[in-house]
Amino acid sequence: MILSLRVALLALFALFAAPVLAQDAQPPVTILVSIDAFRADYLDRGLTPNLRALAANGIQATLRPSFPTKTFPNHYTMATGLRPDRNGIVSNKMEDAARPGILFTTKAADDPFWWDQAEPIWVAAEKAGLRSATLFYPGSWVAYRGTLPHEFSRYDEAVKDEQRVTTVIDWLHRPAATRPRFIALYLDTIDHAGHKAGPDTPELNAALGAIDAQIARLRAAIAALGLPANVVIVSDHGMAAIAPERILWLHDIADPADYRLIEDGSVAMIAPRPGRDKALAASLLRPHPHMDCRRKTHLPARYHYGRNPRVTPFVCVAQVGWVVMDVLPKWGLDKGTHGYDNRAPEMQGIFLAEGPAIRPLGMLPPFDNVDVYPLLRDLLGLPPKYGIDGTDAPFRRALSR
Repeated sequence: MILSLRVALLALFALFAAPVLAQDAQPPVTILVSIDAFRADYLDRGLTPNLRALAANGIQATLRPSFPTKTFPNHYTMATGLRPDRNGIVSNKMEDAARPGILFTTKAADDPFWWDQAEPIWVAAEKAGLRSATLFYPGSWVAYRGTLPHEFSRYDEAVKDEQRVTTVIDWLHRPAATRPRFIALYLDTIDHAGHKAGPDTPELNAALGAIDAQIARLRAAIAALGLPANVVIVSDHGMAAIAPERILWLHDIADPADYRLIEDGSVAMIAPRPGRDKALAASLLRPHPHMDCRRKTHLPARYHYGRNPRVTPFVCVAQVGWVVMDVLPKWGLDKGTHGYDNRAPEMQGIFLAEGPAIRPLGMLPPFDNVDVYPLLRDLLGLPPKYGIDGTDAPFRRALSR
C-alpha cells in the first residue's frame, strides 16, 4: 500500500513537473520589438508604466540613430549592424544607376535588388538553423539572396497593433518544435500620431498609452507561458514638430531646370540635371538660413554617409523643425517629421531589454543603433560577425554568460 501510494505520488509529481522542466530546458526566444518614432524623452511623460517596468527588470539606454534618421535606413541598420551607407538602404527614397528610371520608396520596396548589400539578422538565424518569424519589420518580407524568414508578412497598415501583438503571442504558444527562436515585430502607432498630430499633443500621448498596453499584453503572455524570452525594444528615431511657416522652398533657392529632387523634407536628396552640376552647386553651396547643403563627398564625417552610389550628389540637411520642399503633398504638411542630424535630441530613440540573458543593471550610457545587431547575435547564440559597424561592448556587463 505504502509503495503504491509512493508510486502514485511520484507519477502525479512528474505529471505537473514535466512541462516546467521541459520549458526550463528550452533555449530562450529572442523578440525584437520596434516602436517606430518613439522619441527617447517620451518615456519621461509618465504614460508608459509597462515599458518602465520592463526597463527596471533589465536595461535601458538612449539609442542614437544613424543618419539620415528615417525609418527604412535605421531599421535595416539595426537588422544588419551596418550603417545606411553600407547596408544600401540610404534613405526612404533613392535611385540606383543599375535601375534607371526606378525609384525606391517605402511603398515600392519589394525588389530584392535594393536589399542585397547587407545580410539581415533573420537570414543569419535561418542559416544557423534557427526558425525566425517577422511581422512587418521593414525589409523582412523581401528575400535576401533567396532566403526569407520562416514566416513573414508584408506590411499592411490596416492591421492594428493589437492584432500584431496577438499574432506574436500565438507564435509563442506553439510547441517548441515550431515556435520561432527569433521574432521581429514592427509597431507604428506612435509614428502615425507624431506625423499627423505632432510630438507634443494629446493624440501622441494617447498613442503612448495604447502602445504601453500592448507591451503589457506581450509581457503577460510570456509570463503566463513560463517561456524564457529575451525581449529587446527599440525605436528607429524620434520626432520633431514642423509648421508651414518653416518651409524652405527649394525652387526659390535653385533653378528647377538645374535639379531633380529625389526626396524632400528634413533632408533633401538632390541630383543635378545633365550638364547642370556647376550651376546647381553655385546655388546650393552658398550659406542658407536654416539649412546646410553640401556635396555628398563633404558631409560631416560623423554622419558616416555619402560614399554609397545611391546617395545623391547633393544633400541638404534642414535645421530641426524646418523642411525643404518643392510642392506641398496633396494632404498638406504633416505636424511632425524626422530625418534630421542624428545627434539632435529630438531624433534620439529608445532601447529597453529584459530576459534570462539580461542582468538588471538599469540605465546604460547612450550608444549607436548599429550595436543592436551584435546584441541580437549574442542573444541567439550566433558567433560574432566581423567587419560590421556595431559592437556588443555596450552590453557586455549586462549579458549573463
